[in-house]
Amino acid sequence: MIRLLGGTLVILGCTALGIWHREQFGLRIQGLHTLEALLEMMMSQVRYHKATLPECCLLISPRMPSPYREALRSVYEEAADVDGGEFGPIFSEKMKECLERTPLGREEKELFLQFASCCGYQDAGMQLRSMEQYREQVDALAARLEGELRPKSRMAMGLGVMSGILLVILLL
Repeated sequence: MIRLLGGTLVILGCTALGIWHREQFGLRIQGLHTLEALLEMMMSQVRYHKATLPECCLLISPRMPSPYREALRSVYEEAADVDGGEFGPIFSEKMKECLERTPLGREEKELFLQFASCCGYQDAGMQLRSMEQYREQVDALAARLEGELRPKSRMAMGLGVMSGILLVILLL
């Protein structure tokens, strides 16, 4: 009776781990869409409101979810404190801290942080082209991951269940 209960718990635990991995794939794609929305809002602020990049951070921060909201506000405050300090390093530092608290993978984080390095002393037109380029790259990466979502989800679930069964067989 105890062996049966233990075996059932092992299989359920491994299945839950597979479900968790499947959810992480979905959260990763959702995080990419959030980054895409952030870039789109920044482009809108630069294009229509003629805002500087630190001002963009302040203006869009209330519309972003939690880890991004605080990071964007912090970017604005630090850029204002430095009195015209270089935007790129400040944005990169704060967003790197923010992205550590997201389910995004290393590739997505590096892609987004590259955006900060090229936004230094450009005029508004160059900033818009740069943001558009990075938004397109984030969109392409999200589309690629969405195409991989179904097979990876099935694989995660299958491996979770099969590893649980294998562990039960080995333990019994």
